[in-house]
Parts: sequence; structure tokens; C-alpha cells
Amino acid sequence: MRASGDDHGVAVPPRQTPERKERMNWDPQQYSRFAGQRLRPALDLIARIALENPQTVADLGCGTGNVTRILHSRWPGARITGVDASPQMLAEARKVGADIAWEQTELGTWNPAAKYDLVFSNAALHWLDDHPDLFVRLAANVNAGGVVAVQMPRNFGAPSHTLMHELASSPPWRDALGKLLRPLPVLEPAAYYGILAPLARSLDIWETEYLQILEGENPVAEWTKGTWLAPLLAALASGARAAFESEYRQRVAQAYPRQPDGKTLFPFRRLFIVAAL
Repeated sequence: MRASGDDHGVAVPPRQTPERKERMNWDPQQYSRFAGQRLRPALDLIARIALENPQTVADLGCGTGNVTRILHSRWPGARITGVDASPQMLAEARKVGADIAWEQTELGTWNPAAKYDLVFSNAALHWLDDHPDLFVRLAANVNAGGVVAVQMPRNFGAPSHTLMHELASSPPWRDALGKLLRPLPVLEPAAYYGILAPLARSLDIWETEYLQILEGENPVAEWTKGTWLAPLLAALASGARAAFESEYRQRVAQAYPRQPDGKTLFPFRRLFIVAAL
């Protein structure tokens, strides 16, 4: 049975400590294996941004720059900056020529010299703590008449995530992994209304659960290996890493069995916020 996304006993994703930031390497190829499914929420978010001609746009957590380039196409006259902490992701982003500035910065300490007309973030801010303070700071970096537009996963009560937490908390691995876990990173939708309503001219907040239809061998495990699972695997020695991943893959395959046509259904809930300031 699928657990509720509001289950505050779940603790994912991993906490990013300074030591982990030094040795955590994101794999752009693994992340891009489900590029179509990962792109759709970004397109849905962009479609709801009512800005005609923003002059400056920041894409926080830009990754390989796929969405940043779409922002560039949507507003070709804007000066666009893609911001990400991962040198591996930014190296991929820079391979495709575009009139975009790429900036390697930890999102939690992002403090631009000038305000932006649009601060955009697709599937990145859930890695950061203290969202009440975070969203106030984001709004403070937007010009009057501008917009903060954010999409974050809110699927942390699903088996794909709870099984990972259960394993990381179990005796074989909890000494190495337990300290990396943290409480649910994304608040209830109404909480973001409470944070942003005093600051915004208008707010649009909604959730969508996508029924993702995946192909391949154990695709849900492959999906999480590009995101949630990656920091946990990186924290383990090679032998323990292989054992952890094998056990996780076995459990997640049982939780998400193949359909008669060979496809795997992966329901995935996402939260969207568009704040006009």
C-alpha cells in the first residue's frame, strides 16, 4: 500500500553535510535517463508564469541546463543565469552553446549582487532546509513586478522513498547513513501560502500527481539512483554499497511490479508555486 505523502515520520532525502558535498558526484547520464518525465513538470510550471518580458532570469538548481535552455527560448531577450552546486552537471550544461551564464554556487548560500525579474527553480529546493527563511530570501531577490516560480517533489511517503529510509535506518547501514537522514523537506502547500502571502501580489499554488509510465528493468530503482539514492550510495564503501543497492532494488521491484504489458507505473506527486511580487 502506498504511504501517505503527509507522513511526517519519513526522513528523506539525505542531509548534505560539508563532508558529503566534497565527495558527492552527481551523474548527469543517470539523471537524464528519464529526461522526458523530469521535464514535464518544468514545462507545466513555465506555462503558468505570467511574465511578458523579464529582463533577468535565475534558474536555481539548473543541473545540465535542459530547462534553462527552455527558459532562454521562452524569453530570448532576457539575461539568464543557471545556478547549480554540481560541477559535473554544469560541465554538461556548458557543452551546448547558448547565451546563458552558468554559475557554480551552493543554493543555500545564493546571494546575488542584483535582483532578478524571475527566480525559477525546478526540482531543487527540497534539498535545502528551513523553507520559511529560504522562501523569504528568494522573494527578497526579486524585483517588484517579478515572480518566484518553484516546483518541488512531494512524494516522500511513497514506497520508492520509504523503503530507502527503512534500509538506511536498519542495523547493517544505520551507522553510516542514519546521520544523513532528515525530516520531510517539503512543507504542506498551505504552509507556503502562509510564508508568501504577506509578500506577494498574487499566489498560485497547486499539486499534481503524475502517473509516470516507465520502461526497462526495475525503472523506479533506476529513477531514484539518479536522485535520492545517489548520496546514500556515495556514503558507503564499495561492498556495503553493492549490498545496500541490491536489497533496495529487490524491495522496490516488489513495491512497483511490472504491468501485463511490461511497463511500470510510478505515481509521483509534485508541488508548484508561482508568487507574483
